Amino acid sequence: MSQTEQQLESALIAQLSSLEYKRVTIKNEVDILRNLKIQVEQFNQLEPLSENEWKQIFSYLSKGSSAFECAKLLRDKCPVKFDDGSTRHIRFFSEQSEENIFQVTNQISVDNRANQRNHRFDVTILVNGLPLVQIELKRRGVEIAEAFHQTQRYIREAYWAGQGLFNYIQLFVISNGANTKYYSNQTKNIEFAFSWTNEANHKINELMHFAEVFLSQHHLIEMISQYMVILEDAKRLMVMRPYQIYAVKNIIKHIHTRADNGYIWHTTGSGKTLTAFKAAQLIMQMPDVEKVLFVVDRNDLDTQTVREFNRFKEGCVDTTTNTNTLVKQLGEKHDKLIVTTLQKLNRAVSTEGNQAKIAYLKDKKVVFIFDECHRSQFGETHRKIRAFFNKAQMFGFTGTPIFDDNSQSQAGLKLTTDYLFHNRLHQYVIMDAIRDDNVLRFQIDYVGKFVQKRLIDSDVEVEAIDTQELFDNKPRIEKIARFIIENFEIKTRNREFTAMFCVSSVKMLTHYYAAFEKILAEKAERATQNGEHFADLKIATIFSYAANEAVSDGSGLIGEESTDLPAQINVSSRDHLDNYIEKYNRTFNTNFNSGERFYDYYRDIGQRVKNKEIDLLLVVNMFLTGFDAPTLNTLFVDKNLKYHGLIQAFSRTNRLYNDKKPFGNIVCFRNLKQATDDALSLFSNKDAKSIVLVPEFDEIKTEYNQAVEALLKITPTYESVDELLTEEDELEFIKAFRLVMRLNTQLLTFSEYNQDETFLNKLDYANFASKYIDLRRKVDKYVKKQKASVLNDVDFQLELLHSDKINVGYILGLLQRATKTKNFEQRKQYEAQVYDLLATEITLQNKQDLIAKFIDQNMPHFDEKTNVNEAFQTYWDAERERAYNEFCEAENLNKTNVRALLENYQHTKRLPRQDEMKELPNFKVGLFQRESLFNSLVAKTRSFIERFYVGM
Repeated sequence: MSQTEQQLESALIAQLSSLEYKRVTIKNEVDILRNLKIQVEQFNQLEPLSENEWKQIFSYLSKGSSAFECAKLLRDKCPVKFDDGSTRHIRFFSEQSEENIFQVTNQISVDNRANQRNHRFDVTILVNGLPLVQIELKRRGVEIAEAFHQTQRYIREAYWAGQGLFNYIQLFVISNGANTKYYSNQTKNIEFAFSWTNEANHKINELMHFAEVFLSQHHLIEMISQYMVILEDAKRLMVMRPYQIYAVKNIIKHIHTRADNGYIWHTTGSGKTLTAFKAAQLIMQMPDVEKVLFVVDRNDLDTQTVREFNRFKEGCVDTTTNTNTLVKQLGEKHDKLIVTTLQKLNRAVSTEGNQAKIAYLKDKKVVFIFDECHRSQFGETHRKIRAFFNKAQMFGFTGTPIFDDNSQSQAGLKLTTDYLFHNRLHQYVIMDAIRDDNVLRFQIDYVGKFVQKRLIDSDVEVEAIDTQELFDNKPRIEKIARFIIENFEIKTRNREFTAMFCVSSVKMLTHYYAAFEKILAEKAERATQNGEHFADLKIATIFSYAANEAVSDGSGLIGEESTDLPAQINVSSRDHLDNYIEKYNRTFNTNFNSGERFYDYYRDIGQRVKNKEIDLLLVVNMFLTGFDAPTLNTLFVDKNLKYHGLIQAFSRTNRLYNDKKPFGNIVCFRNLKQATDDALSLFSNKDAKSIVLVPEFDEIKTEYNQAVEALLKITPTYESVDELLTEEDELEFIKAFRLVMRLNTQLLTFSEYNQDETFLNKLDYANFASKYIDLRRKVDKYVKKQKASVLNDVDFQLELLHSDKINVGYILGLLQRATKTKNFEQRKQYEAQVYDLLATEITLQNKQDLIAKFIDQNMPHFDEKTNVNEAFQTYWDAERERAYNEFCEAENLNKTNVRALLENYQHTKRLPRQDEMKELPNFKVGLFQRESLFNSLVAKTRSFIERFYVGM
């Protein structure tokens, strides 16, 4: 017999009671407030507080209107003026678990009067009277995602209601008994809900085992006090993953018990910088440590890292190239944490003058944390640090350690990571990360082969050839450029994502840049002649112009390209770069150059790639290591890569983003198959290939057809969806079609995919998708009517439905053809095709009525001289302006601020967030209405944007 949700809840409460949580009965907000007062008094060892004294404390706790603000209030102290005239600071939380008071209750009810709904929460853990952990359960056999979406609904509708004390929740735990995950408050996507593991990265999924370890009082307080990060820049909370926590713990333990070095091997993309940052925070608290130096390569010191570190310790980061600033920081004893670059650290310990200024540190304990310890120049810096700092202790983080196989010798010594850092303190390899859904797998295409010195267009295994003359062949370069342009929409999901192209040398890069410009110009001219819309590719590039820049990439290892200005330059390379920067400045209205503003150019390019303002970035070595852009999903490769160079480069594509990004795309124009196998074997194990790489096209297609067969057993036709009798039947359909969608999303990234050759052609797929959306609308109606439904919290994953290939531009192209033909029947066929697309294409549903109105009102009057694009743009601008005015008036919004919000979307393509809503209303929003109103405005403004801007 299956364990019910109630039985699971009872078992969990019993387990928590055995862990010395006090079971209390709290049914509503009145009970919460009464209990809170008593616990605050007991925790602070106070006599019963008077009404005036308690009012001051409660006023302090009520200041937080968001989980972010409440998290800071929780960790701070409240000044209270007591009736006897004394003043005392009241605490609400202690980092020492034994000082806190732990309670557990269940089925607390909160009444949201705004929408007349009553919500009950499963299991709540109270610490000193405040609800800090909320646990939501589902019976065994139910998807754990349903519990996640239930917490999201409560965040929207319930936790802010009343006095808003549930905004103090720090952690959520969700479970269906067999699977259990945790995540911080304000987490929006289930991808960032984590399983707890042991130190060997084995998951602890069973709820009772999880509770015993994770919810023990000591561990829970440790999680909240030490392993959560309050991100000032994003104004949200973040909780660390298990492997990050074990890494930090082991570093701290190593410092306490040993004097030698250590390193952390956490795979690329697994959040090493955050782990290192948290380690630096905790090491600072050790009294015997004089300084903590967090050392990054200058290229990695991005804007967000600077802001977060400076908020933690003001002035600890210096982005200038002036070594004197670092020497000054080292000389000031109150600056315990310093964030610097590898280049400045090297210069600081290289001269006698600098050494004299920091001589007092020579025999002090100084801890160095290196963000990327696989960097090649670290060997020299390592020796200089050891020579000067007698008690230096160094810890390195790397996603790709240097082993014997991928090391480079110096003076007969192989400088491996183990040689430099002695002890591997924790390991989390790419297989672990993929298994835990913390990074994506890779889909690798090998395109092209050489036959008798000719490149033949073919998607087959590449033959082993390594002739530079063939690689530099201009017809080959042009064919590859055409391939990239022709397949760009497929690989980037119609520019939902961006791409990078790495080549072997600056010389080849200039050839490719010219080829792209030529081909794109041809396409633009052809589109103009045919009256078609042409979406140009925005291409940018950056590279080093040092005189010794390698022309051969035979080693396959990525060289270091500094953003510092080189002492000796290659004039030809710099001239080309100046030309490219000039074009960049014209495109983006900037004023960068290859001289003193080169580093600013470097950072601007990185940000624009992240913002999807650049479609394709051409590089030699830059951005192939350390660059983190979740919006980048494709890497084109015409460059030899191997070992850590290959893994680093490929890993630019495998950051989590959304359901449209199931894996990172790698398209190789060279034979890197053996190199890929060797790298995966070196950095995980011999079985890694089947885990890290996406299955072949035919394998996914077979799985897709099997999923379609399962769907058709439930609903043989799309009309039969209407005949499903119960919500349970509808749920089965939703799950079956959701799997079909997920596999279809994967297949859409293959150029050879033809949906009409599968068991579910494009039209049938669209019809089923329409029914799927109808069920989503039904659930929305349930919510509005406060009607319970088993579908309320199901994950519809609507993002998987989007297919912008058929968009408004495509429709207008068909209408333009219809106006140009003099054949009446053919014209009617074009118009009929448009109406069919409007009825079935998911991405056009929110525009369907407006496009149909345009066609009905205008097409009868159009002839072959009509420019349909111009006519439609005039019509669309008028409709958008009318809707904009109606929206602002209906919601009583400031039109200027709404306009600025919409213009910001047009510039950044980033949908608005909740914190951008506060400037929109023309009226003062009450404290307890903010969350509900701003959530509503976010939904409505996004809906407006999706209707009038997306897909246009």
